[in-house]
Amino acid sequence: MPIHSDKVWDPLRKKSVTLTPEEEVRQWFISVLHEGMKVPEHMMMSEVAFRWNGLDYRADILVYDRQARPLMVVECKRPEVELTQEVVDQALRYNNALDVRYIVVTNGPKTFMFERGADGFAFMEKAPLWEDMLCRR
Repeated sequence: MPIHSDKVWDPLRKKSVTLTPEEEVRQWFISVLHEGMKVPEHMMMSEVAFRWNGLDYRADILVYDRQARPLMVVECKRPEVELTQEVVDQALRYNNALDVRYIVVTNGPKTFMFERGADGFAFMEKAPLWEDMLCRR
């Protein structure tokens, strides 16, 4: 992730973007997804706009399955922002429109992952590989 003064290259948007604290977290988590969880870059998008219930929203990162259906939504916050229930609720609202199986909230130092099951979303101890997420769909 080459950083040039106040800009950073976003491999998903294929352009340089302003390096804000939130953007730094987003770019870090894109690398976690790609390198750690083995998500192909072409199966991710950042800053995805969508509409639900007449309101406009923007997901920080969306991960897709092989049929281009949303699989995971990632909500990124600046490092100093506490990951409260309100932050988790924001990602859950996104799920109303996106119908994902996985939700992630991160501020860099802390990351919480959730998987949807029969009884709703449950906390995950360990990040799954992308291929494993596809098998669970």
